[in-house]
Amino acid sequence: MLARLLLALSCLAGVHLHAKEPDRTAYKSPYSVKFNFKDEELIGDLLQGPRSDWKDQSSTPYRDWYNVANQPRWGYRGPPACHYDPPAGFSSKSVAWLRQRVIATGLRYVGYSYQHHHVPDWDPPADWPRDAEQTTPVGKGLDCSNFTSFVYNQALGIKPTGDVRMQAQLTEVPGPGKGRSFPVKRIELPKEHADYERELLTGDLLFIKNTSGNLSHVVLWVGKIGQSPDGSPLILDSTGSGNFDAQGNEIPDGIYLRAFRPNTWYFKQASHILRIIPDGV
Repeated sequence: MLARLLLALSCLAGVHLHAKEPDRTAYKSPYSVKFNFKDEELIGDLLQGPRSDWKDQSSTPYRDWYNVANQPRWGYRGPPACHYDPPAGFSSKSVAWLRQRVIATGLRYVGYSYQHHHVPDWDPPADWPRDAEQTTPVGKGLDCSNFTSFVYNQALGIKPTGDVRMQAQLTEVPGPGKGRSFPVKRIELPKEHADYERELLTGDLLFIKNTSGNLSHVVLWVGKIGQSPDGSPLILDSTGSGNFDAQGNEIPDGIYLRAFRPNTWYFKQASHILRIIPDGV
């Protein structure tokens, strides 16, 4: 229910389209997530509370987001993300709550497009510097590693680097909150596709290599709370490449639930896993 609601809201937010990509306002995902917590308990502060104002996403005040004096420093990536404090009651929350809050936070941005930005609601004007390699129209959105970084940051006050190759090599992560850090656990790949569902946990980061063998992508593992028509495990990520869902429909670029099937590059090019939330917090 939450996933469908947030998808509808994000689609109404207004996203730039171009002729060759699917109409994200018309796209209806066959995938969903079933949480074990009520919406208010899981992300109430993100929907209506102190984390709900998108103008607070950056350490730079919103009034300065589009100041041309910042163009030389920021370029096309826009304002830097703030470092959120841990949510209220963080130390007393269960592991299940922490993991599911990460996914619920990520689902708030379903429908945002693939952009090389640091914060999701950065929407640069037409005269702002452009990324020469950007293939999707400029608008609100995040790329893969800035998405995983921002989600952990906003959800739990844990702020990994947004650089995908550096993120893949993390041995510790800043947070929860400023001035703290704790170890990150690296997990090698399961041997078979069927083993992923058993060995990965909700909120794990799965890193992917490109066809040249270089680390190039990261996704959030949704895990057992994911609901798929064909029973495939689900991931949540931001990508600019084409992908088709269980009904054969093309998934738009950007942030969406996608299937982790044996014939996808997610499985074929998988590199390793990082577990940010320890097994027994």
